[in-house]
Amino acid sequence: MKIEGKFIFKVAGTLTAISLVVALLLGLTNMLTADKIAAINKQKTEEALAKVVSAADCEFPPMEEIPQAMIDAANEQGGKLSEVYEVKSGGDTIGYAFKVTASGSQGNIVMIVGVDTDLTVTGVSIVNNSETKGIGSNVATDSFLAQFDGMDGTQNITLGQGYDAYSGATISSKALFAAINDCINCYNELA
Repeated sequence: MKIEGKFIFKVAGTLTAISLVVALLLGLTNMLTADKIAAINKQKTEEALAKVVSAADCEFPPMEEIPQAMIDAANEQGGKLSEVYEVKSGGDTIGYAFKVTASGSQGNIVMIVGVDTDLTVTGVSIVNNSETKGIGSNVATDSFLAQFDGMDGTQNITLGQGYDAYSGATISSKALFAAINDCINCYNELA
């Protein structure tokens, strides 16, 4: 059975037209939703920033340009540093907050980690995660994250050495631990 050239061009033309229409629709959808998605992400980040500080009435001016040494420090254990905020209260710098992404079991875990000037973790808050509901997503619960509040950042945290993984979510827990250690490394690069 021989396929004619006209048929091939007709099928190719149809597929090209369908692809162009779908690409146009995706582009339009992105244009309509990009601002809303950015606003939601900004709101989640602001809420997470408020959760990771111990003082009231804080300001969070962002670091405009993140030094390469900090980015490299975040990469040491697999994290990706995307934003750094100076935490100010009453005009004084009381710490820093780092927005870092770690690779969990089912996808990325985006979190904010607060560190004060004494190198103590002031809090960890999950901005977004794509872990399995009811298993890996449990590392985002306030009760699990509370174990890191007040953690001494002069040493790396390690599973089983004063800090517990969430049962059944070891990979997600390890990603969280690594990201927190990455943030401590980032803070050390500020000095």
